[in-house]
Amino acid sequence: MTSVRMDKWLWAARFFKTRALAAKACELGRIQWNGQIAKPAREVKIGDMLRVINGGGEFHVEVLLLSEVRGPASVAQTLYRETDESKELRQKVTAEHRAMRQFEELPAGRPSKRDRRRIIQLRGRM
Repeated sequence: MTSVRMDKWLWAARFFKTRALAAKACELGRIQWNGQIAKPAREVKIGDMLRVINGGGEFHVEVLLLSEVRGPASVAQTLYRETDESKELRQKVTAEHRAMRQFEELPAGRPSKRDRRRIIQLRGRM
């Protein structure tokens, strides 16, 4: 096997739970292949550099192995190597989110009827 479809590889490498989600991410431009926006049918080869944006963050990875089948997470992690810059950036973003949580003010309970009306008015529904 010399190449695999982009959506199959992303699914097998466990970046997305389904192939449909992987294909949708490609269509939305969240996957870049060697600096170009990738389509789901793009052929991935060993040595390609990918930029993957998903719910877990932004990953810059190099393809090390090819697979069309989804296996355990330990096997999926051997399919790629994440760059050091990508790891540092994701850790920095995570630390910033944790720091911002300290300053977040959460309401004590449910909003009153008056508060709910103000929220609806603020959102522009009325």
